[in-house]
Amino acid sequence: MYTPNLAPIPELYVSYESAQKLKVEAAQLISWDLTPRQICDLELLMNGGFNPLKGFLSEQDYDSVVNTMRLANGALWPMPINLDVPEAFAEKLEIGQDIALRDQEGVILATMTVTDRWVPDKAREAEKVFGDDDLAHPAVNYLHNTAGAVYLGGPVTGIQQPVHYDFKGRRDTPNELRALFRKLGWRKVVAFQTRNPLHRAHQELTFRAAREAQANLLIHPVVGMTKPGDVDHFTRVRCYEAVLDQYPSATTTMSLLNLAMRMAGPREAVWHGLIRKNHGCTHFIVGRDHAGPGKNSAGQDFYGPYDAQTLFKEHEAEIGIEMVDFKHMVYVQEKAQYFPADEVPEGSTVLDISGTELRRRLAEGLEIPEWFSFPQVVAELRRTRPPRSQQGFTVFFTGFSGSGKSTIANALMIKLMEMGGRPVTLLDGDVVRKNLSSELGFSKEHRDLNIRRIGYVASEITKNGGIAICAPIAPYATTRRAVREDIEQFGAFLEVHIATSLEECERRDRKGLYKLAREGKIKEFTGISDPYDIPANPELRLDTENVEVDNCAHQVILKLESMGLIAG
Repeated sequence: MYTPNLAPIPELYVSYESAQKLKVEAAQLISWDLTPRQICDLELLMNGGFNPLKGFLSEQDYDSVVNTMRLANGALWPMPINLDVPEAFAEKLEIGQDIALRDQEGVILATMTVTDRWVPDKAREAEKVFGDDDLAHPAVNYLHNTAGAVYLGGPVTGIQQPVHYDFKGRRDTPNELRALFRKLGWRKVVAFQTRNPLHRAHQELTFRAAREAQANLLIHPVVGMTKPGDVDHFTRVRCYEAVLDQYPSATTTMSLLNLAMRMAGPREAVWHGLIRKNHGCTHFIVGRDHAGPGKNSAGQDFYGPYDAQTLFKEHEAEIGIEMVDFKHMVYVQEKAQYFPADEVPEGSTVLDISGTELRRRLAEGLEIPEWFSFPQVVAELRRTRPPRSQQGFTVFFTGFSGSGKSTIANALMIKLMEMGGRPVTLLDGDVVRKNLSSELGFSKEHRDLNIRRIGYVASEITKNGGIAICAPIAPYATTRRAVREDIEQFGAFLEVHIATSLEECERRDRKGLYKLAREGKIKEFTGISDPYDIPANPELRLDTENVEVDNCAHQVILKLESMGLIAG
């Protein structure tokens, strides 16, 4: 007889024969192309990772989850899982209608019966689920600025798994892991959740956790979506593979989890526990500030360091998985080994490197000691993240029309080309309009799309080690933030606010645009009939009144030097 954690769990897939038939029928249905986050959610719905969910939450279940962390039937479930779509798409649907859910290449993964359709109160969802309706939280920003306005709910019928071309042998469904544990005779399994590369402290911590629980170890990193700015999953998995041989192979395994994290702290910890229970684990390591997103708008941590452990402990019996406390491990120089911070022998020298300090050392090409990390991991990180002076980056100018953005951007481009070493591309507003966005008008929607295109091109240039200089007006803070997030995956982003006053821009009015805007001949003109969100904390603010262009460009060069992006 299997122990409950090893018995197969229900999946939402139909049989192979039914799937072939369903594929043909589904081709006639209205289709929704899933976003990357929805693909992660759908995969875990279909393979049982989100058991007991049978599909995207109904409105009644959603309200109950948001308010009480429970489904309408009382089962513990802390995270709203809904299919968010734009209004225009939702209007085409009837309640009771089936729709086809496709991946980004158009492959049909599942069908869904739409039983519910509603406009959620997103501010309330943010308050309840994330503890604060603060856009500094990546999931709150996603909720308000990326997710669709309408939620759909209804059961899902799985046709096939999403296709992954990477690390195929490392990806396991809950039932595949349960079968593996049965085969190996593992009764107790402790799961370690991570979205960061593993260093020596993590190894010590996981060893201790497995020893304390007298359990086998499942290293279960998230390779779906994590926090913007995290190390990409390809690099992380190569880092995990580099250290796997430091673990005893008879009692350790690694599997990749295609989860879209929400960084919801305490609720996320409970959610991670339920997901690991579905994957056959009996114990789960909950960290300090588990799945915390960092600081809020006021510069405070979103969650207390032990909030996640407290909430998990309260629901431990119901989750059906035991919590193992994550100890903060520090290196004691005299003993040449790691200790939990609260067990350090008196009078010892404690060495510790924070995440911020590690990033600084990588950025500046400084030494990372062997006591802190494995040489293989450091080598892997250095391969993906060379020192900053060799990485690509983007300089993004924003300001009113006529503020001097293009002139300073041109001067900067020439100064950078004079230095040499990296290709430099100027994405100026007018040039982009001609070559990339010739079909776009000047409505808010079109201007936003134009900036997103500029951001996309800049992110590709940055990713490939070049320098992108962008000089659009870019009036909206949310669009500038989205562009920053796109680019910071690959390199640095320097926002420069050209703070020339509206009066001065209007006085210059080289192109005569302000005159036309005042006469009402140009609709939605920034600063006259349309707002400009002044950047709150740009990396640099330049006042161009009575200042030479050369001097302004030089200030940008000095800033780039201080950020380590060009060698001083």
